[in-house]
Amino acid sequence: MRYVEGDKQGLLRAASFQDGLEKAGWVAGRNIAVDYLWGMLDSGITERLRQRVPEVIAVNSSIGLREIELAAPEVPIVFIGVSEPVERGFVASLAHPGGNMTGFSHLEPTLGAKWLDLLKQVAPQVTRIAYIYNPNNPGTKVTFQSARAAAEEFSFNLLDTPVRDIAEIEAGIAGIAREPGGALLLPPDPLTTGHRKRIVELAARNRLPLVSALRSFADEGGLLAYGVSIPELFRQAAGYVDRILRGEKPANLPVQGPTRFELVINVKTAKALGLTVPPAPLAAADEVVE
Repeated sequence: MRYVEGDKQGLLRAASFQDGLEKAGWVAGRNIAVDYLWGMLDSGITERLRQRVPEVIAVNSSIGLREIELAAPEVPIVFIGVSEPVERGFVASLAHPGGNMTGFSHLEPTLGAKWLDLLKQVAPQVTRIAYIYNPNNPGTKVTFQSARAAAEEFSFNLLDTPVRDIAEIEAGIAGIAREPGGALLLPPDPLTTGHRKRIVELAARNRLPLVSALRSFADEGGLLAYGVSIPELFRQAAGYVDRILRGEKPANLPVQGPTRFELVINVKTAKALGLTVPPAPLAAADEVVE
């Protein structure tokens, strides 16, 4: 498993995974041992996999997924939150993965339009949006198409802002902040998630509404987040781990898409930006940060 140590959302994901295992009859310390590996992939983690040789590996990211597969080629893998697994060559097809890998995708193409709809409701003064994304992640391009179509409907100027490192992220934010009416839109990606504290800091400093697919951005000061419930994917992934431990093959377990979504609105940030959140999105929110 891969998390940033001390991260609140990482702990929630681990708890959801454990809950899913327990519901399937697996209790840590009694009939199963779960080894949580925190942090980004490095040689230490791959070497540990070679030494331990687990019965199943669950991975929460596409980064390093191929390296993990090479480090333990005989071990079944359940991935969590990977977009476009067929295009990336992780599986042969969604219905019939083949090979030794399957899992759960967090890609939902219509999210792009939903983000803009929420932004229009909560921050009607916005006219320009920087869509900040990792061009090496094919899933971010899919949601960009949805957002671009919605931008025409809502009269937004959606700026295509690919980034590959923190310097390009900072430059993209500085660019949208030069004129009034700007906002930030971030699809899910490990690159931007890894720099979220800096992104939230710059959004606040430049008084930019920030919309993300991941609730961790809203928890830490972004305006709102709407996207797939990642903890729910972890709970579902535990079900696949259970089935594999009981003898089923990853090749026969279809890759599944998201089924549960969550909306988090940071009212404290809205007030700091001089915004009043309308009743409708507030009523629809799964959580309100005050």
